Formats: sequence, structure tokens, C-alpha cells
Amino acid sequence: MGLRIVGAGLGRTGTHSLKVAFEQLLGGPCYHMLEVLGRPDQCDVWAAAAAGDLPDWDAFLADYRATVDWPAAAFWSEIAASAPEAVVVLSSRDSDAWWKSTQDTIFAVLERGAPPDDPGAVAELGMITAMIESRFTPHWRDRDAAVAAYEAHNAEVRASVPADRLVDWHPGDGWEPLCAALGLPVPAEPFPHVNTTSEFRAMTGLDGAGGGAA
Repeated sequence: MGLRIVGAGLGRTGTHSLKVAFEQLLGGPCYHMLEVLGRPDQCDVWAAAAAGDLPDWDAFLADYRATVDWPAAAFWSEIAASAPEAVVVLSSRDSDAWWKSTQDTIFAVLERGAPPDDPGAVAELGMITAMIESRFTPHWRDRDAAVAAYEAHNAEVRASVPADRLVDWHPGDGWEPLCAALGLPVPAEPFPHVNTTSEFRAMTGLDGAGGGAA
């Protein structure tokens, strides 16, 4: 099997919707942060990767057809190098919208922290924080630093991936660019739209609500 898609887009750029879409298109699982939650074995691998001890990507991702979202997106280059036939999909959105969505969701969870009596949650948030600080920016709490890192990440992907391998995708682009790159027919049903900001905050117990792509 092997990977058909390597997702290079960071969290809150439609990545959960893309997971659903990729699984429908490819008929197999897509690796997303949801694969890590509640699974200490997966968390340990990413914690080691954040510390510089990378796994054998082919073996680690052998059961998956695609990757998307953090933590895999933090290692998109290495994963893409291990799967040279895979399409690289960079999902992105307006920087201000990305910052607001991320601050209201992922970063809010990191700031809240995990209950000290839940070692699994403590380990997961520790891994996510270490991954963001080592592979994104240690100054993720600062808007200007986070936006600069986000824009630099996207620019690096666009500059380093050959045009015939890259899909530069934005929420709202739908099926067409993905299907064109994969040589697959466009599904008749609407493109999925899941995990809005309000849904994320409800799922994680954060107060308040708002809109935004996953």
C-alpha cells in the first residue's frame, strides 16, 4: 500500500475535514492527531521524534494511506522523503484566521494544561508542546511569532516541493484539486466539513464558541 498523500498543512487549516476526505478517496486510514489521543505507544513515538529520535517512517506509517495535521505535519519533509511517490498537500488559510482558530482551540488546550491525576493526558500535552516548540516555534504564545512561523512553514513547503507533486489547498477548494492530483473521480457528495472551532471547544471542554475550519 504505502502513503499516497503527505499532509504538510498545520492544524486548524481544515485538517480534520481532509482526514475524512482522504479516507473516502483512498479507502484506507489517514494518520491525524486523533490517532495519538489515548494511545501511549503513539505518543511515545512522537515525543521521541520531537527530541530528535525519528522513527522508521515506512514501518511506523505502514497501515496508513495518508497523513494530515500535527504531529505528522511537523515532520512532513522527512515523511515525504520516505514516500517519494506520495502527493504533498499543503492546506492553509488566511494567517489572521489561522491564528484566531488555533489560539481558541489547540493553544487554549495547551495553556489550560492536563489534570495532574491523568498521566496519559499529561504525556500527550507534553508531547504536543515539545513538538510545537521544537518543530514550529518556542514562542507560540505570541501572535506575531506564531504567525511568522506559520507563514515561514507554508513558504518552505511551497519552495521545496516540486510543483507537479504539490497541491496547494485551501478550505473551500473542495474535491477537485485533490482528485486531479490523485487521478481519481470527483465524488458526488459534498466535501466534508467537520471540527469547527465551536465543535473543538465543546469536545475539549473549553468555554465559549466560534466558527472556523478544522
